[in-house]
Amino acid sequence: MAVQMTEIKSNTQKVCSANIRQEEVDLTDIFRALWQGKFIIIIVSAIFSSFSVYYALKQPDIYKASVVLMPTNSSGQGGLGKLAGQFGGLASFAGLSLGGSVDKTGLALEILNSRAFIEGYIERHDILAPLTASIEWDKITDTLIYDSNLYNPETKIWNDDSPNISRPTPWRAYKQFQGIMNVSQDQDTGIVRIEIEHYSPSIAKRWLSLLVQDINWTVKENDKKEAKDSISYLTRQLEKTKLMDMKSIFYQLIEEQTKTVMLAEVSDEYVFKTIDPSNVPDEKAKPKRALIAIFGTLFGGMISILIVLCRFFLKKTDE
Repeated sequence: MAVQMTEIKSNTQKVCSANIRQEEVDLTDIFRALWQGKFIIIIVSAIFSSFSVYYALKQPDIYKASVVLMPTNSSGQGGLGKLAGQFGGLASFAGLSLGGSVDKTGLALEILNSRAFIEGYIERHDILAPLTASIEWDKITDTLIYDSNLYNPETKIWNDDSPNISRPTPWRAYKQFQGIMNVSQDQDTGIVRIEIEHYSPSIAKRWLSLLVQDINWTVKENDKKEAKDSISYLTRQLEKTKLMDMKSIFYQLIEEQTKTVMLAEVSDEYVFKTIDPSNVPDEKAKPKRALIAIFGTLFGGMISILIVLCRFFLKKTDE
């Protein structure tokens, strides 16, 4: 029995040794095949490298302007929340709803990303052409270069004659602006950072400044309109009621809404206060030309190795 176990162990070792030698032979064959196909690897890698360098150099520089903002007030409607807690029962008895606090910063960020706001922003500042038709920026003259097939900057006329080219729709302009704008908020501090990318650094900075100005103005005007409408409604209700408790509620509500109107009138930075204003960026944000060239070369190297190995295995299969 011991002799049989010894023979089985010996045979197993021989099989394992044979498999190891076979694997060594296979690896040797693979390295030999790669060495024999070194010219293919070098040529294909060089071709991919050349194309990746050419592609990287043809990409226009894109600059990024950024601004850091601090919310001026995290909740809206002033003291209405306090009034709701103090007089909520009486107001409900009279058929009124005082409502609660509103996250004004969250509302402003939602408006900032909304289609209606962005489309209105594009139309107000007439930036449709530089947004959708520009393809490059001339550093010497500080002017944009436009796609001549799409837009003529001298006559300011869009080329609508071509069946495949026409003036961009508001939806397309909205999607394109979303592609160059990035909005982020630190959940711990509430600090908001807005970034805009464009071929022209001066345009990126100007658009960003206008964007901050417009979002403050939009929320401010909305609050003013709502407050004035509330004052008109409350004044009418005040004239109708004879209950002194309800009159007290109406007076305090009118006072709070009047404060909202006054605050909106005197404050330009109504929602966001600028901590770090935007500047004209000196350095491009992208493209990363070196990375494009490196990854292009590596990709070409992998493709060439696959070609050599496929040829090797096909030849071995035929044998």
